[in-house]
Amino acid sequence: MTHVVRAGDSGERCVMVLSDSLAYYGPTGGLPSDDPRIWPSLVGSDLGMPVRLFGRIGWTSRDVWWALTQDPNIWATVPLADVVVLAFGGMDSLPSPLPTALREQIRYVRPSRLRQLVRAAYSWVQPRGSRLGWPLALPPKVTVEYLEKIRGALTQLRPDLSIVVCLPPTHDSPYYGHVHSGRIPTTAAIARWADAHDLPVVDFYPVTRDAFGDPDTEMNPDGIHWGFECHRRIADEVVPVVEALRTGGAGTQEARAE
Repeated sequence: MTHVVRAGDSGERCVMVLSDSLAYYGPTGGLPSDDPRIWPSLVGSDLGMPVRLFGRIGWTSRDVWWALTQDPNIWATVPLADVVVLAFGGMDSLPSPLPTALREQIRYVRPSRLRQLVRAAYSWVQPRGSRLGWPLALPPKVTVEYLEKIRGALTQLRPDLSIVVCLPPTHDSPYYGHVHSGRIPTTAAIARWADAHDLPVVDFYPVTRDAFGDPDTEMNPDGIHWGFECHRRIADEVVPVVEALRTGGAGTQEARAE
């Protein structure tokens, strides 16, 4: 089920965020989508307007596309959005030696004993195989194809709708062998696509690189999700770009592929 903010249900203009679990997980786990400490809520507070967040753990750009085409909550929000923030792609860039579809299907395995064995085997192979850095959950070309589908669908409905693109963060997770070699090609592909469509970008990498590299910054022990200080810093990157679009500025392209 979609993780969705209810603020603004009365028909107020809003900022719409399409994301993965990085938008609503804190240092100890998942949080309600209206928690004031997560970056979408901080963006809304700084801008003085509602934010509607749609996301789920593990979402890639493909999952966001499916949600956009299937979730009536999203359909109802698009007409109210001043700006849409596309804050996903990090999952696309992670090493995935076993098919993502396999992980998603483990929950359906029966009986429970067999499910436990399959999950244990997956958990053993995934971090070890991830050290190869390949294959990725989604190749950069496929990520861009889904981004273009999402952009095309949104602009078909709302030609005036402003879109902000967030470049992938990094991680330091043992579940992925502490490997993130796929970030650079994915970031480069997304940045080229955004530039081709004159879409402003926000780069999540520098903030997350510094946060994971600083032992004094509290982050989630899983090495993927963020602490509240990191959420605050991410919001500080997003706010000026969204504000520029809302006030008629051209926005600024804050980052490019390395």
